[in-house]
Amino acid sequence: MENRLIKCEKHFDGAVLKITLNAPKANILEAAMLGEIACTLAGLSNEKDLKLIVFEGEGKHFSFGAAVPEHTKENAAMMLRAFHGVFYDMARLLVPTMAIVRGQCLGGGMELALFCNFIVADSTAMFGQPEIVLGVFPPPASVMLPKKVGQTYADDLALTGRSIDAAEAKRIGLLTVLTDEGTDAWDAATKWIEKHILPKSAESLRTANAAVRTDFFRGIREDLPRMEGLYLKELMESHDANEGIKAFMEKRKPEWKNR
Repeated sequence: MENRLIKCEKHFDGAVLKITLNAPKANILEAAMLGEIACTLAGLSNEKDLKLIVFEGEGKHFSFGAAVPEHTKENAAMMLRAFHGVFYDMARLLVPTMAIVRGQCLGGGMELALFCNFIVADSTAMFGQPEIVLGVFPPPASVMLPKKVGQTYADDLALTGRSIDAAEAKRIGLLTVLTDEGTDAWDAATKWIEKHILPKSAESLRTANAAVRTDFFRGIREDLPRMEGLYLKELMESHDANEGIKAFMEKRKPEWKNR
């Protein structure tokens, strides 16, 4: 099956579903794309043979993240509802997930990868949560980063907004597989999937995922809504958050008032 902003392909006799973000070069996670992802996920509840959902970006980059115009005060609630809904849907499904990352994996793109159980990246991959540069913060990453890479690296990435390369991402425990030079990330992933996922029971994988991710999924269910409230009720009422978004869209430096 194929949609406009995502492509869906079944592999290994339906054991693996690959969802490709199909809006290169940036593969922006705008509302329309999120809607297509949500519709796809909604149709998977009866796919009892499904063992893995894989996300990949079309072209040279995974995703530059969510659409900045959708971060404005008028649109933020709609954007967060759609974006966070994808995480709630995946947490309910319990099917293990994987991200195949090449090139830029930023903002909401990195948050989508962060949610995944496994990340396979090639040497071109760059990961970053640059929201603070715009005067805002990433709600899902605020929940997931400490659980995935620890508080020290979570503070670093969320508060500096800097990007890290694939080698550093592997060093801090973000990556499952860093491909060898010249090896395509999908080719490396398929070999890994054949060895580590396909021999397992789909039902057992779901149950094990629910067990090992008890705290992780609790964070998605309970803490992410609180982060959404903090973003909408406090951050977006500040001058600087709105100034940062506006300055980015106007291609100028923000004029912070520290309030």
